[in-house]
Amino acid sequence: MKALLSVSDKTGIVELARELHALGVGLISTGGTANLLAEQGLPVTEVAEVTGFPEMLDGRVKTLHPKVHGGLLARRELPEHMAALQAHGIETIDLLVVNLYPFEATVAQAGCTLEDAIENIDIGGPAMVRSAAKNWKDVAVLTDAAQYPQVVAELKAKGQLSDATRFALSVAAFNRISQYDGAISNYLSSIEFESPTGVPKRNEYAAQANSQFVKLQDLRYGENPHQTAAFYRDLFPAPGSLVTAKQLQGKELSYNNIADADAAWECVKSFEVPACVIVKHANPCGVAIGKDALESYSKAFQTDPTSAFGGIIAFNRVVDEAAAQAVSKQFVEVLMAPAYTAQALEIFKAKANVRVLEIALPTPSGNSAWAQGRNSHDVKRIGSGLLMQTADNHELALSDLQVVTKIQPTQQQLQDLLFAWKVAKYVKSNAIVFCANGMTMGVGAGQMSRLDSARIASIKAGHAGLSLAGTAVASDAFFPFRDGLDVVVDAGATCVIQPGGSMRDPEVIEAANERGVAMVFSGVRHFRH
Repeated sequence: MKALLSVSDKTGIVELARELHALGVGLISTGGTANLLAEQGLPVTEVAEVTGFPEMLDGRVKTLHPKVHGGLLARRELPEHMAALQAHGIETIDLLVVNLYPFEATVAQAGCTLEDAIENIDIGGPAMVRSAAKNWKDVAVLTDAAQYPQVVAELKAKGQLSDATRFALSVAAFNRISQYDGAISNYLSSIEFESPTGVPKRNEYAAQANSQFVKLQDLRYGENPHQTAAFYRDLFPAPGSLVTAKQLQGKELSYNNIADADAAWECVKSFEVPACVIVKHANPCGVAIGKDALESYSKAFQTDPTSAFGGIIAFNRVVDEAAAQAVSKQFVEVLMAPAYTAQALEIFKAKANVRVLEIALPTPSGNSAWAQGRNSHDVKRIGSGLLMQTADNHELALSDLQVVTKIQPTQQQLQDLLFAWKVAKYVKSNAIVFCANGMTMGVGAGQMSRLDSARIASIKAGHAGLSLAGTAVASDAFFPFRDGLDVVVDAGATCVIQPGGSMRDPEVIEAANERGVAMVFSGVRHFRH
C-alpha cells in the first residue's frame, strides 16, 4: 500500500505519516512535505524519483505526470488498466493526502496583489484530488486534517478502509474542490482590471456569484406541510449566529421555528444592555430592556400577551431561575440565550417539547459585520435569479439625530426614540412602533398602508391594557402626508422619529409643531420586506 502526501497546511501531517509508516504504508511526497518528513526520520520517496522528472517552473509542475495520475486513476478490477500500468512501470497509489494552496486566506489580506492571488491558485493539487476522488473505489483521498484520526483508526482496526468511508472522503474532496474553484471565480470575476501590478480594484458584487452552504439537517417540511425543506449554514459562519446554536432540549426545529428564531436573535443581540425579544410570524411582538433577564422578559411580554402565545423568545443574558419560572408559565416554541443556570434548565425539563437553544454571543474582534456576528450581505430569491445587497447593519447614534421641530425632545425621549428605532429595524414594513421606558407599547407591522400599521399598533396596545400617552414612535420610512403623524399623536405619542426625505417634509414638520410634539429625522430608512 502506498500513500502520496503533498500538503500546504502541515497540521498533523507528521503524526499521520508516522501512523501510516507503522502500518507498513510506503510514503511518497513532494517538496516541503517530503523535506519535513525526512527531517523527522521517516522514509519517504520524492515524487521526482517516481516520475523520473524534476520539479520545474518554480514548482508549478511536479505532480502533473502519468506516473502519478496513472497510479491514482487505474481501476484495479480491470485487467487492461493493470496491464497498462505494468507496461509503463507505474505503481498504484492507494491513499492521497492533499490540501491546497491557501488561496482564500491570501485574497482575504488587504494588500493582496493579483500576482499574489494567481501564484496561490493550486493546479497539481486539485488535479490529483479529482483523480483520486473519481477512483474512490480503489483510492482514499484526504483533504482535511480533521479526517486523519478516523482514517488511521479504521486502518488499525480493519487493515483497510470501507467503501462507505472512501466514498464519504470522495464526496468531501469534490466539495472542497468546488469551494476552492468558487473562491477563485468569485475573486477573479470581482476584479476591475486596470493594471497587472499592485492591489487590484474589486467590485463588491462579482460578475459570477458562487456560494457554498453546508447542510445541517433535513426538516420535516417547509413553511407548509406540502413543502419540503432543509437547513444549511455558511461554509464559514459568523460567530454568534443562529447556525452556531446548540440545542439543549426539545423537539426538532421546524422551518418556521428557524426563520422566526433568526429574527428574534438578530434583534436581541443588537442591544448591549439586558434585553428580551419575543417574535411571532417573523415580527417582534414584544421587545424590552431591563436590569436582568426577568425584568426584560416581563416588560416584553406585557406588550402583546396574546401574540406572545406560542412565540419565539430570545435573551442576550443568562437565563436564571427567576426568568425561567416566568417564561415557563407561558406556551413558548423556542427559547434562546447565551447561557442558562442549572436551575433554569431543570425548570424547562418539565416542558420537554420546548426547544431550548444556547448561542454564544459574538465577541467582536473587529469592525466587520462578520466579526459582529452579522451577515455582510443579504440575498433574496426571485424567479430564476436572486437579488443581493449589503445587509442593513446601520446603527444610529444620538449624534445622528436631527431635531426638526420647535419642541426639543428630552433626554428620556431621545433614549426612547433610539430604542423605538432599533426595534423598527426588525419589524416588517410598513412599521410603526410605540415605545416608552425601554419597552415596546404597540407594534404595527407589514401593512400596505402606514396609517393601518399605526392604527393596528394602537389597537394592540389597547388589547394589552397599555396607555400610549407620552410614548415615543418610530416609523421605518417617512410620512408621505401629515395624516400618519396625526394618527400616532392622536394615539398619545409625544415624540416621533422618522427618516425624513419626503417632498412634504415641511408639511409634516408644521403638523408636528401644530400638535406640540417633538420630531427628529434619522436620515436613514429601514424597509424590511
